[in-house]
Amino acid sequence: MLKIAGTAAGATGIGIGAGAAATPASAAGGALAHPGLLHTKADLARMAAKVKAGAQPYTAGYAKLTANRHAQSGWRANPQAIVSRGSGGPQNYRILYNDVHAAYQNALRHHVSGEDVYADTAVAILNAWSAELTAIHGSADRFLAAGLYGYQIANAAELVRDHPDFELDRFKELLTGVFAPLSDDFLVKHNNAVVSNYWTNWDLTAMACVLATGIFCDDKAQVARAVDYFKHGEGLGSVKKAIPVVHDDGLAEWLEAGRDQGHALLGVGLMGIFCEMAWNQGVDLYGYDDSRFLKGAQYVAKWSLGGPVAYTENTRAKGAINGWSGRETASRAAGVDPNMTRPIWAMIANHYTKRRGLDATYLTRIAAKSAPEGGGGDYGPNSGGYDQLGFGTLAFTRDKATKAEASASPSPATDAADSGSGNGSASGRGSGSKKAGSSASASAQGGRGEDLAATGTSDFPAWTAAGGVAALAGGLLLLRRRNNRSGGGTHG
Repeated sequence: MLKIAGTAAGATGIGIGAGAAATPASAAGGALAHPGLLHTKADLARMAAKVKAGAQPYTAGYAKLTANRHAQSGWRANPQAIVSRGSGGPQNYRILYNDVHAAYQNALRHHVSGEDVYADTAVAILNAWSAELTAIHGSADRFLAAGLYGYQIANAAELVRDHPDFELDRFKELLTGVFAPLSDDFLVKHNNAVVSNYWTNWDLTAMACVLATGIFCDDKAQVARAVDYFKHGEGLGSVKKAIPVVHDDGLAEWLEAGRDQGHALLGVGLMGIFCEMAWNQGVDLYGYDDSRFLKGAQYVAKWSLGGPVAYTENTRAKGAINGWSGRETASRAAGVDPNMTRPIWAMIANHYTKRRGLDATYLTRIAAKSAPEGGGGDYGPNSGGYDQLGFGTLAFTRDKATKAEASASPSPATDAADSGSGNGSASGRGSGSKKAGSSASASAQGGRGEDLAATGTSDFPAWTAAGGVAALAGGLLLLRRRNNRSGGGTHG
């Protein structure tokens, strides 16, 4: 069971089925809605109708899908009994993420085109993996593999769960026996490291897998634990630690902006995915804590567009429990490459501006700049190009909600610790509300081909330079040595 800070696990009052005018209607009796991960029945029907009508930008988004080599009915799976990611041995995780994206893209193409051959291809891929895969191995990066590819493969399967040839029960066993246990364990133990050792994106990969598994397998207790971790979790992926400071200008710092642009984009995308999956079950985390995620996403959008943002110096404890320890300070927002993009913005921008009718200038600008969004395989050959399922222009563009619809969205139950204006602070950070004053670094580190989730030793100097991170109490040599220890994991 997940380790929760501040409230009992499961006591979230997740409000399944509330706000029917703005959220999908759940199944009778309070059951979880299906399809109900990133896409609902209404979403899929909208995509198909818009493309059939030749409406833009849907047709441009669909053209990105059909042009992708993974979205072809000739794709054949290459399932492995054991998938490995990280240092210390042979790695074959690229086989998994390529097959996962092929399953998702074929399933999505089926729903838009109505052609059964694409659903059949997706089912064949998913059945092959559920029959073969028994474990995920590797260094600490195995937790990234479980989280990223766990939430993604669940989304692919959700699109074909009613297909007559789909091995539904066996696939549930794959999620609950191979993917989710690693993600659940990470959120409890953090690979036996101190809780702040791993940056925000590590928690968010695990959170996305746990939530997606709970929804797919109709485990409402698992869903509740995931939602509770978003609100109260001890790790840096919980919302008030990922977004620790809200400024008077309405923007809120994204913690990992002090690391580098690539990982910040990864984290924002993952938190958006988490919020969208929860929303489709009637749980409004997009609006939680005075729309804290909106403020953080706007911050990252402005910063990624080259605009100045404030950053509050942050020192994190690092190391293994009862082992190596040290501290590390991020002193400023990293430099950015304005041309770096990932397919994360359409979903977030459309939620806030179309579903909710709110102004989100930076989200609107960056979503337009990134359109039409592609998917896995369109953003480079390495794993970072496969961290999001993508195709947001096709999947998440929506008509603007009426005033009544926008105001009907559900409000999640909160406890006393959740009340207030959204200016709460992270532990040890002091006041959560500050005036924006400093500017982003003028240097533009990173690039478009970076592996966003890479965590090996060889990546450490690059992200240190990009983020203005100072390694304290031990320096680089100890950090490098820690990469080879079983307790501390990678640099996270």
